[in-house]
Amino acid sequence: MAWLVVPGILLCMLGAGLGASDLEDLLPLAPHNCPNKCICAADVLSCAGHGLQDVPVALPATASELDLSHNALKRLYPGWLTPLSQLRVLYLGYNKLDMLGHGVFTNASGLRILDLSSNMLKILHTHDLDGLGRLERLLLFNNRLVHLDLDAFQGLNMLSHLYLGCNELTSFSFNHLHGLGTTHLRTLDLSSNWLRQISISRLAALPAFLKNGLYLHNNPLPCNCRLYHLLQRWHQRGLSALRDFAREYTCLVFQVSASRVRFFEHSRVFENCSAAAALDLELPEEQLDTQVGQSLRLYCNTSMPAARVAWVSPKNELLVAPGSQDGSIAVLADGSLAIHRVQEQHAGIFVCLATGPRLHHNQTLEFNVSVHKPRPEPETFNTGFTTLLGCIVGLVLVLFYLFAPPCRGCCHCCRRCQRACRNRCWPRAPSPLQELSAQSSVLSTTPPDAPSRKASVHKHVVFLEPGKKDLNGRVQLAVAEDFDLCNPMELQLKAGSESASSTGSDGLMMT
Repeated sequence: MAWLVVPGILLCMLGAGLGASDLEDLLPLAPHNCPNKCICAADVLSCAGHGLQDVPVALPATASELDLSHNALKRLYPGWLTPLSQLRVLYLGYNKLDMLGHGVFTNASGLRILDLSSNMLKILHTHDLDGLGRLERLLLFNNRLVHLDLDAFQGLNMLSHLYLGCNELTSFSFNHLHGLGTTHLRTLDLSSNWLRQISISRLAALPAFLKNGLYLHNNPLPCNCRLYHLLQRWHQRGLSALRDFAREYTCLVFQVSASRVRFFEHSRVFENCSAAAALDLELPEEQLDTQVGQSLRLYCNTSMPAARVAWVSPKNELLVAPGSQDGSIAVLADGSLAIHRVQEQHAGIFVCLATGPRLHHNQTLEFNVSVHKPRPEPETFNTGFTTLLGCIVGLVLVLFYLFAPPCRGCCHCCRRCQRACRNRCWPRAPSPLQELSAQSSVLSTTPPDAPSRKASVHKHVVFLEPGKKDLNGRVQLAVAEDFDLCNPMELQLKAGSESASSTGSDGLMMT
């Protein structure tokens, strides 16, 4: 520890011989010094709202977010962001910038968000945004932009949100989006400009996910039949840009601003528009139906050979080889997309993006995948087979009952049981058989205890037939007497002489 004490003593002796001001000049500035009129909080540096006309000179190198908005900045100089190697977010809105210049952002390769809104920019040149290869959001709304170079956004390959609303643009090239690729682009705001001429075919060729984030409302668009049919179809499909700002989509019937009408509220203007005007506007997406658990493969068959193929999932995830982050979707070497086991989360529109040196525009193909749950398997219990088996068993039992000879031992046992039952006097309720016998005695003209009738304990009522006209309203009673259990085939039917059944012309009936 002695080697640490000696430098400390020397430093104290040096401080005693020098003044406080001399010591400050001798020691280097700390890297975390905060500029005057600014607020520093960890890696955030805020210099907003102080009327600054120039950018502060000493900026801490640890800043990842710099706010210079609401000032009076007029110029940005090349290399001014060189010390800020960790900068990710830069706010320059609400200043007086009327131009950018070449090399202003060459040292900002890590920048993700750039806010240049509410300034006085008029022209965006080709190299004004060089060095922003990782930029994701660019805010240029509420400026005075009247012109964009054809390659103004060249090199912004990671840009996903571009806001150009509230400017004075009279045209916009949808051919190649002024050098901007559509691989990552999700939002393109062109609202509240002076757009008059738009290529309908270029609009229809845009990917589905970009159509969903393309804002064209509040522009003096012409009341063109093809444009009307295209926007009407987008509106029916429920695209966000049309759904959220439907009332603000207007067009000019004539070449004067006083003839502006709303697209979706003045259909009388488009009564003469033929349905043929909507033909060939958009290629319909290919409809695919699959079930959960099955495999699926999509091929990006473009009209021309593509040097690079990428896919966009229904969740707006960019899919390149080897595939999705969760591993459920694979992008193969030939550019096709494969799903080994389809799940419900895979339902929606898959978009194929094909780019190549011979393609003037990113060619897109859309696949609308519908995922259904598999139908439940039929029950293993075959009701038809069991019904047939039951019929066969019933038929066998009937044949056995009709043709099989009775067991004599069983008959002897039945007689013994009947005698035992007659000798017992158990109180019990009258059975339906006895009640029916009592009814037969009432309906008969001969009392049941008359000597002319033979008493039998084996009497069973077999048939009750309603009385006919020749029977004076009485009930014809068919009775089986002396029923022998051992000889069921020799059934004797007898009736009293007073009963109408003894002389009935129809004879006795058995059921």
